Amino acid sequence: MERIAAFEKVSWKQFHSDMKNTFPDWTSEQIQKVYDSLQLPRRATAGSAGYDFYAPFPIRVEPGSQVLIPTGIRARIDSGYVLMLFPRSSLGFKYRLQLNNTVGVIDSDYYHADNEGHIFCKLTNDTHEQKTVEINAGQGMVQGIFLAFGITADDEAGGIRTGGFGSTNKKEN
Repeated sequence: MERIAAFEKVSWKQFHSDMKNTFPDWTSEQIQKVYDSLQLPRRATAGSAGYDFYAPFPIRVEPGSQVLIPTGIRARIDSGYVLMLFPRSSLGFKYRLQLNNTVGVIDSDYYHADNEGHIFCKLTNDTHEQKTVEINAGQGMVQGIFLAFGITADDEAGGIRTGGFGSTNKKEN
């Protein structure tokens, strides 16, 4: 296997800022405790393709609801590869837990974005059985798979990413 990426924690400053924006009632002490306990994604077995991303704190998603989760994680990815995020199959099967954008696409240049490439997950409980999803802190919630990709022969992309989610198609005014 070729080694093409590395997971890292975002800085304390970035994590604190993103947590306060997402959960304004959380105290700095609560956020620090979460930050100190963050686990880098890892594979469960030698044959696993997916790297499990772990819930940074207890997550409860009521039927028909959604939650935005700052993971505290960023990924340094070699050019020519992308990190794709999917719900863990057991959570999708049992609860119809889904990522809001269906599949997360983490480009290699996202690492250098203004937000340090902080990976967020927005999970939706789309159950038809009215089941509440509860994920304990440290339990796997999504999985990431690194994939190689190609480009067209006439590709001339030369833009430089500065922002995060949805920034690559924004035009300057």
